[in-house]
Amino acid sequence: MNPTLANPAAASPGLAHYWAQGDAVSHTVAYILLLMSVISWFYILSKSWSSWRIRRSAAAVEAFWKAPSLDDAIAQLRSADSENVYTPLAARSAEAANVSAQEKSLNAAADPGELITRTLRQEINRVSARLESGLTLLASVGSTAPFVGLFGTVWGIYHALLAVSASGTVQIDKVAGPVGEALIMTALGLVVAIPAVLAYNAFTRVNRITLAELDGFAHDLHAFLTTGARIGKQ
Repeated sequence: MNPTLANPAAASPGLAHYWAQGDAVSHTVAYILLLMSVISWFYILSKSWSSWRIRRSAAAVEAFWKAPSLDDAIAQLRSADSENVYTPLAARSAEAANVSAQEKSLNAAADPGELITRTLRQEINRVSARLESGLTLLASVGSTAPFVGLFGTVWGIYHALLAVSASGTVQIDKVAGPVGEALIMTALGLVVAIPAVLAYNAFTRVNRITLAELDGFAHDLHAFLTTGARIGKQ
């Protein structure tokens, strides 16, 4: 009996077979896709952990306003804000509100309300830049990985056409390897791109929620430091 017919699994070539048939170009494409996958998954895992910690500490903003004093509120927020996202807004704006008029600086000469506004804006910009770090890379991987895989597909089909041209006849064993290699490259490109696109959309939504909460927190801080704190001192 033919051993191939007795064991059909032995007749089906595996990834090692296609890899052995590939040349330097197809191997380079595979390595590029692997590198893109490793980098994107590094950012996916690290930003997932960071986003979870940020969302967990968002509840501390509500507790901030229940503290007996501003110093206590900042201390409570600092202990709960493990990612240091909300605390800088409160701490820096409180420092800006307490700038001494005797200090010889542009901050001391500025209107207190404008100084607080500028401080809050700078802190929100800092947090925004931190939240958006890595998103450009994920978007780039999600948009380019399918085309990198497509390049490998085109190269594999080119190999198949060369094999047919060299043999002079269409033989399945001459075509199956390069075509299989081409289909694998297409699949690899999609495997790399899909997680990056899904993660980018998820992180964008989380960042939008966080920035909206930061904007509201900054507005409340500005109102308190410019009016509420002064009323409390009277």
